[in-house]
Parts: sequence; C-alpha cells; structure tokens
Amino acid sequence: MNKGRKTTLEERIEIAQYTLANDLDYAKAMEKFGVSYPQVYAWVRKYQSGQEGALQDGRGRKKPVEELDEQERLKLRIKELEARNEYLEMENAFAKKLAEIERRKPR
Repeated sequence: MNKGRKTTLEERIEIAQYTLANDLDYAKAMEKFGVSYPQVYAWVRKYQSGQEGALQDGRGRKKPVEELDEQERLKLRIKELEARNEYLEMENAFAKKLAEIERRKPR
C-alpha cells in the first residue's frame, strides 16, 4: 500500500474525476497520483455525493464562535471554566507551598 502524500483540494478533485473517468479504477489512480487506496476511495465517494467541499482538509480547523450552536458554545464555555479553575487551583497550591516555606524559614 502507498503511504500517500499531501494533496491540495484541486488535486483531490482531479483524482476523483480521473478515477470516475476510468470506471472506478482505484489502482490506476493510486499509481498515477501516488496516493493510497483508502484516500482515493473516500475522495471518490465524497465527490460522487456532490460534496466537493467535503474534499477540503478540515484538520486542525476550529469553528469561529459565531458558527457554533448553543450546545457547542456551552461546551466551549465549560472547557474555558475548567481550564481557569485548574489554573486557580495550581495558583492556590503554589501560594500555600510558598507560605509553608516562609513559615519554616529559620529566623
């Protein structure tokens, strides 16, 4: 199996169109473009369903807050509050440890 490589949106569309034009010959597309079978198969299925936008690589993309629905906004707020809480707990533990060290110092 080919390891695959990075591709652009235009390349993925071209690969899907090429595969469809060659009667779904995935092996031929793999050979010509140097990509893996699962990738070609997935791109062709997405292209066939009319979802060219689904061929876009969305990894690492976060939705802007404006695009989030109410439930997603609440989950984001909970994560923010949990992170803040963890930070404050660490700050509090540090302050306690510092006070203990100060108290144990010989005078």
